[in-house]
Amino acid sequence: MPERTYSVAIIGCGGRARAHVPGIAADARLKVTALADVRAESADTFNTENGYGATVYTDYADLLRRETPDVVIITLWTALHLPVITACIEAGVKAILSEKPMAATWSECEQIAALAEKSGVVLTFAHQRRFSSGNIRIRELINAGTFGKIERMELFSPPHLLDCGTHSMDQAISFNNEIGVAWVHGAADLTDTVNYFNVPAEGVFTGVFRFANGVHGSIRTGTLDMDMWGGVRVTGSDGFVEVFWDGDIRRAVKYSDPSWSFPVPDAVPEEQMIGLVKNAIDCLESGAEPELSYKRAFKAGEILFAFYKSAQTNKRVLLPLTGVTGNPVWEMIAAQKTEGTKETL
Repeated sequence: MPERTYSVAIIGCGGRARAHVPGIAADARLKVTALADVRAESADTFNTENGYGATVYTDYADLLRRETPDVVIITLWTALHLPVITACIEAGVKAILSEKPMAATWSECEQIAALAEKSGVVLTFAHQRRFSSGNIRIRELINAGTFGKIERMELFSPPHLLDCGTHSMDQAISFNNEIGVAWVHGAADLTDTVNYFNVPAEGVFTGVFRFANGVHGSIRTGTLDMDMWGGVRVTGSDGFVEVFWDGDIRRAVKYSDPSWSFPVPDAVPEEQMIGLVKNAIDCLESGAEPELSYKRAFKAGEILFAFYKSAQTNKRVLLPLTGVTGNPVWEMIAAQKTEGTKETL
């Protein structure tokens, strides 16, 4: 019996859309039928490059009115996630594969989660590094007790916490059996700020946190004196492992067996995006929770916004997160600008 074919629409035809091409090409169940980009030439070029023969739109709302895609891939700037996801759900889309982070404000994260929960749509966010061979192998080793009882994790990421730190936080959560965080305490350095995808943010962030199962953690983002460019150091009672974002192993040591080593699995080309797409469609068919479920993105996002609240209030913040609607770091940046203006008057 032939596999069912799902129609796919891609909203946003830039670099991240191109990253999804191998995942789509590897799954015979998918057929791209529509593209949308505010720049028609971008969509046309993308359409031609990949031989999709898709209908091109410059307005995603027009696409959703005229087409009936089963699956929508959203590769848009962060502030557009909520309105586009809302429109897709209202149009009856069955599966939505969005870029990360979930949203630029905590209230938007909450709204997205509520919409997904109510509608039952398959909604994922692109923490695709979970599908790297190295990260999968490290999860197996940790779960097998290779490094003993896990005691702490040190997270590293380039700036900034919300856009880049989300990868390291999601990686750490995956290494700790999806267990949530009990509390956080953090500090943001606003000496220099960054702006990724029109989301103003801090240049450097440092913080400590505690998982609900007692594992302690720390996080550093930025480019100042970093141990690792991006990734996690996991330390247990019988060893440690340092894993870069994409599953590359920097070092791995087993205290009770100094001669111990294991072969680092070779990464399969495009395995992360192939895994992202395949898992989402498999779960659409089976009803299982996707590896990159919105619930997991929500968990990581809650920790990051709790860190921002901690930096703003100079206090330890307990989870679940309360008392936050917007983005505390924006308020900190705005306050700093206001204070600077006062000093020059």
